[in-house]
Amino acid sequence: MSNSPVRRQTRIRCMMMRGGTSKGAFFLASDLPGDPAVRDRVLLAVMGSPDRRQIDGIGGADPLTSKVAIVSPSTRDDADVDYLFAQVVVDEARVDYGQNCGNMLAAVGPFAIERGLMRAREATTDVVIHMVNTGQIAVASVPTPGGFVTYEGEARIDGVPGTAAAIPLAFRDTAGSTCGALLPTGRLRDAINGIDVTCIDNGMPLVLIRASDLGRTGYESREALDADTELKARIEAIRLQAGPLMNLGDVKERTVPKMCLIAPPRDIERGGTLSTRSFIPHRCHASIGVLGAVSVASAAVMPGTVCDGIAASAPGRRRRVSVEHPTGEFTVELETGGTPEAPEVLGAALLRTARWLFDGEVGIPSSVWTVA
Repeated sequence: MSNSPVRRQTRIRCMMMRGGTSKGAFFLASDLPGDPAVRDRVLLAVMGSPDRRQIDGIGGADPLTSKVAIVSPSTRDDADVDYLFAQVVVDEARVDYGQNCGNMLAAVGPFAIERGLMRAREATTDVVIHMVNTGQIAVASVPTPGGFVTYEGEARIDGVPGTAAAIPLAFRDTAGSTCGALLPTGRLRDAINGIDVTCIDNGMPLVLIRASDLGRTGYESREALDADTELKARIEAIRLQAGPLMNLGDVKERTVPKMCLIAPPRDIERGGTLSTRSFIPHRCHASIGVLGAVSVASAAVMPGTVCDGIAASAPGRRRRVSVEHPTGEFTVELETGGTPEAPEVLGAALLRTARWLFDGEVGIPSSVWTVA
């Protein structure tokens, strides 16, 4: 008879939520290890990485469904909660904290209320969120009729079936949040490997390239672009050189900057501004990230970027920019200032939805982390 101790899995409280067009695991920071290295091992085990199928975890075998939000009471006086975003790489044993995720952000407010970090108010509860990855602030207006979060509503966003309750998001001071400046190279255009690019950071470090300059239309399907190894190699070569120019250093092991092919809008009659195909950074996004869309929209209204002659942007202090993507469009409302020749982006707002999927415990091998 064996005297070996029985080893049980470690159970960790976890809520699975959809935020915008992403899906991921939401944790209270207090439910995870305090040691960052141990925490990373736990998150890899939770998602089932590294494995392309993530068969031994709750990840969905796609960067859009291998995400984690870690939430806690805010350490800042001007915010209600802190939100640390973690991108768990699907096929590598790596967790990346070098960016925000604006889609997951849409579910942070509801999660904070569900977990008791915030008391719901009647009708709507504004949750001020400190995005720890970059130090920026966002305000989520969560519908809470009767003092409870409601997820059902009539708002529709492309990339998500059906409708849900609207959660408006307003961003503060996102310009240069990661790279230190809206235009981190100090120029509206740069040339890398003979290709004109615009490097911009208004919440997400992004490199914009005209699809036609790479011999593509910019209207290709996600599947076609993912299978285009020659194109992806050219894009990655540009990305690796853009990293140091954008004050990001060596980005070989990082998920930023994101890369974005642009083309003229396909639906001008319905207000389309620009067509996009974004890479995150090595796979084509099914739609476009929230903060990626903000960065694209910002470039679209600035004369002199690679968007010149492509973007159909109307003048004005408040501009509505419709960013087309593979599964629809994403509308960003920008408040601009400065001069007509050199506009400044002062603020951005947009609409997302979220849904609580399940709440319970996720199991990981006790060898990864054992709670005393």
